[in-house]
Amino acid sequence: MKKALITGITGQDGSYLAELLLEKGYEVYGMVRRSSTENFGRIEHIRDKIKFLQADLLDQFSIISAVKEANPDEIYNLAAQSFVPTSWDQPVLTGEFTALGVTRILEAIRHVNRDIKFYQASSSEMFGKVLEVPQKETTPFYPRSPYGVAKVYGHYITVNYRESYNIFGCSGILFNHESPRRGLEFVTRKVTYNAVKIKLNLQDTISLGNLDAKRDWGFAGDYVEAMWLMLQQDKPDNYVIATGETHTVQELVEIAFGYLNLDWKNHVKIDPRFIRPAEVELLIGDSSKARAKLGWKPKVSFENLVKMMIDSDYKLLTGKQKNS
Repeated sequence: MKKALITGITGQDGSYLAELLLEKGYEVYGMVRRSSTENFGRIEHIRDKIKFLQADLLDQFSIISAVKEANPDEIYNLAAQSFVPTSWDQPVLTGEFTALGVTRILEAIRHVNRDIKFYQASSSEMFGKVLEVPQKETTPFYPRSPYGVAKVYGHYITVNYRESYNIFGCSGILFNHESPRRGLEFVTRKVTYNAVKIKLNLQDTISLGNLDAKRDWGFAGDYVEAMWLMLQQDKPDNYVIATGETHTVQELVEIAFGYLNLDWKNHVKIDPRFIRPAEVELLIGDSSKARAKLGWKPKVSFENLVKMMIDSDYKLLTGKQKNS
């Protein structure tokens, strides 16, 4: 039985990856921080199948202890301060978690067992002010937020340990991926959740930022499969994971409100507070390398993803299934 250690297991990606690995017969360990309040909502249904280890990305010794105890075949580093707007308010903490945290895990692998395969969650935010459309593995990085800058560090330190210590380290450059388990602070979930509240007459408006920002949005459940596939290859490498389609925030709004038979123009307000200091205008990924080498491709379309999230939020808020 293979063993895997997942950091960030209580997050969106961690929960889907844990499900996938359990289905594949893995023994799954989850690294969690000691907290006065538990946040296991996304993994409650599989919680009894996971072994939890307490450690913190800010504390080197705790990570080494967790890696020794789990003795995993694979480590998936999905933990980070992952909300871009927060990275402007807490840039130093974002760097500690999202950049130096990667180094601490790689150091643990170097000292405990260099045969452990390592997956680093890189991000399309590293491309930022894009220098090439679409973006692929060789596109230069130009991050436009403290989060993006920290992710570039995490990406290159993974490459550095791969080349310096022969560690099997892969970086998955994942473009935006969403799901019903997405946090309410992210724009996709903010739109679907609040659109349902408007439909149910629980509120009347929603405030958003730049409706013209374009993103390549996919389904998180599809993307965690790509993470796993990367660690099953003969050689470690970096891969862009994306749908290759781009949609504006306005398109997201139109699909969500249209699915609920609402006119979005009556309910959406533009609030300058939600416009970033340095905006990332256009992200669209070229995942042809992943499709060719990993045999990976996305299964859920953008429209179906938005509808899936609406259906889930409707059930969450009413306890009932949405009637089409």
